[in-house]
Amino acid sequence: MPVDHGGQVTARGAAAPAPPPAATAPPKTAQTEKPEATPAKAGTAKARTPEAGKAKAFLRARYDQATAALDPPLAIVDEAAFDRNAADLTRRAASRPIRVATKSLRCRFLIERALAHPGYQGVMCYSLPEALWLHAMGTCDDLLVAYPTVHRQALRALAADDQARRHITIMVDSTAQLDVVDRALGADHPEIRVCLELDVSWRPLARKPLVHIGTWRSPVHEPRQAAELAAVISRRPGFRLVGVMGYEGQIAGLGDAPPGHPVRAQLIRFIQARSVPELNARRAEAIRLIEAITSLEFVNGGGTGSLESTAADTSVTELTAGSGLVGPTLFDAYTRFTPDPALLFALPVVRRPGPAIATLFAGGYVASGTGTADRLPRPYLPAGLSLTGVEGAGEVQTPVRGAAAADLQPGDRVWLRHAKAGELAERFAEYHVVHDDGQVTTVPTYRGEGQCFG
Repeated sequence: MPVDHGGQVTARGAAAPAPPPAATAPPKTAQTEKPEATPAKAGTAKARTPEAGKAKAFLRARYDQATAALDPPLAIVDEAAFDRNAADLTRRAASRPIRVATKSLRCRFLIERALAHPGYQGVMCYSLPEALWLHAMGTCDDLLVAYPTVHRQALRALAADDQARRHITIMVDSTAQLDVVDRALGADHPEIRVCLELDVSWRPLARKPLVHIGTWRSPVHEPRQAAELAAVISRRPGFRLVGVMGYEGQIAGLGDAPPGHPVRAQLIRFIQARSVPELNARRAEAIRLIEAITSLEFVNGGGTGSLESTAADTSVTELTAGSGLVGPTLFDAYTRFTPDPALLFALPVVRRPGPAIATLFAGGYVASGTGTADRLPRPYLPAGLSLTGVEGAGEVQTPVRGAAAADLQPGDRVWLRHAKAGELAERFAEYHVVHDDGQVTTVPTYRGEGQCFG
């Protein structure tokens, strides 16, 4: 029998408790304030106003007090901030249902809490084994796998489970992926639900791939290509095309206000302003051609950074978001929205090697991606700390410097934020959920439940 997220035994498939009404944050606290920093020298900026400084001091004291009985390193989720972020995402989605991106949470408690909010429907998984596990645990009965799968064991498990096959949809963008399924399952396999991924990157040179702005995902860029693949899938025994998905990474995952880079900001805004209308027209035409071949259950689009523009596309029936629920540092660089930092981790001070420097234990939680400075964790509380340029975030020690370091002593803790949303769950087996009344509930991450999906 599975264990629920608070450590109590519960019946299989039991839902997470419904979220409480949006909590009221103390006036002018850091819970509602956008943090300040630059990618090159994260955390070096001081609080911009006395009120902001007081707000951060309040927040630090609150987190320190709530976790005083726990030894760091540890990670917390500010439940009220999470709920405020969830409500703001639905506001931006303009009544379109939001599918929860599980890779940005990797914690069943948080996934189920998001789903309990009005406006959320279904999950977008990052692997088929993950989708099978979440389905078996009763987390959700509408699971879309966002990336093509070649996991033969998982495909066999999907084919063998009638319930799972009704609720799980896998992603394809070529007939070669259908061939993988056929080889894994053999001839005359049960019907597998599939979603066609449309490339929604921007190609400004007459749609030629000489200039490709966006993520390298599907090779299906033109509406005609999408219709041709849809026709092949529709004729192919053992498969049923039920949806179309497109992730506009050049809008959803690229902040239009990178601190300290005004020229880059102007370029990003130029790209996004021209990409949106081109994409909406091309996606609408692709859906029109596909629906002339077969009916679709859903058309999925967007991400945390593009909810407004994707919701304006009438061909899209649902949106996806995940990172905006917890507010990692990469999502500080947007003008369209300001998520509250809801996911933090604390490291203990273990050394004082100099008058304005303190050394923390562990901390090398560097995010995946470009390998640039914006992928490093960012000191958050107390305000006024930064990483050093020589050591950065280290495997077993992380020095921080700044005026606030002078007041830190061994045994104190520093709160940091991760650059990406879900990857912190790969570092911690549990999250400590800080409730609005200061009480704490400990819940397992995927790792804490013995799961690792790559």
